[in-house]
Amino acid sequence: MSELKDAIQQKYGAAAERVTAGAAKTSCCGTTSCGCGDPITANLYGAGETSGLPDAAVAASLGCGNPTALIDLRPGETVLDLGSGGGIDVLLSARRVGPTGKVYGLDMTDQMLALARENQRRAGATNVEFLKGEMEHIPLPDNSVDVIISNCVINLSSDKARVLREAFRVLRPGGRFAVSDVVVRGEVPAGIRRSVELWVGCVAGALQESEYRRLLGDAGFDGIDVEPWRVYNVENARDFLIQANIDPDALAGQVDGTFASAFVRARKP
Repeated sequence: MSELKDAIQQKYGAAAERVTAGAAKTSCCGTTSCGCGDPITANLYGAGETSGLPDAAVAASLGCGNPTALIDLRPGETVLDLGSGGGIDVLLSARRVGPTGKVYGLDMTDQMLALARENQRRAGATNVEFLKGEMEHIPLPDNSVDVIISNCVINLSSDKARVLREAFRVLRPGGRFAVSDVVVRGEVPAGIRRSVELWVGCVAGALQESEYRRLLGDAGFDGIDVEPWRVYNVENARDFLIQANIDPDALAGQVDGTFASAFVRARKP
């Protein structure tokens, strides 16, 4: 879906440019975009985690969770962040794996990569490398990373099964998959599925919780766990539904409790 890919690059490229220009996080993109509208992105990181990070890395955090809190990263491990954006999760992971470890950030948007590399420079992170590419075609060899993280990005892919197969391919045996994502817990109104704006915003592209489990299993993973932790109602969704010309009151019965941010974990045997 080239139209979807173009829309994603434009939206997140504009977000990176706003952060680079010094705009506040709350103005980095429209309210339909995942990452800038409460409650999806509120209170994801503690002050102790972000202290010492470049302000631009924190301002460019466009996720729906904190994947670095999902897993015990160990010194010397190699980590890959799918859709690394401004680099906040890469830099947090780099602290935990230490100088003997390595963290890759993968992103397809030039402006985000430029912002992330500048944040890396400011943070003095020497065990970090940002790669340009798509998560459907990860530019790393087989069995090359210990942990894959991601923050509300897999939903943006129109071929999630391929993303999960690629994740399985690059993980070493025993490697762990630990991502934050939005999942669906009921039927999704057709108007939301049709909206590219909401797809770019990590909502319309969300997988059913059971489908996420199935695709992970089909890719070869075991130890699969999908744990919803922040469930949304129509009031949470009101602003971005209005932006997409969808009447939230008409959908209240279908939207309430349908979408949730979730922690998704799995393991490569």
